[in-house]
Amino acid sequence: MLSHRAIWDGIDALAQRHGHSVSALARLAGLDATAFNVSKRVSKDGRERWPSTESISKILEATGEGFDSFLAGAGAFMQTSNTPYGQTVPLLGLAQAGAGGFF
Repeated sequence: MLSHRAIWDGIDALAQRHGHSVSALARLAGLDATAFNVSKRVSKDGRERWPSTESISKILEATGEGFDSFLAGAGAFMQTSNTPYGQTVPLLGLAQAGAGGFF
């Protein structure tokens, strides 16, 4: 799930990886320098403000990074269908868990 915090953490991490402040990253992408300021992330009435997908696309293009690396830097949970075999977690029903040998 992508949370408000994960998206903004991703932007912060992207800027840091490329040696920029968030203002410099915005300028590099052709955006207003204040586009990613911390003060703009929550409105005065407490509502979360999200960056647009266009803004995210522009900073990814400007830095040459992909969306997957952006999400990884954000610490966001990303589901893929390419889960390598052997890295799954088996699930047990309660009836099975009560049987001997599982704990």
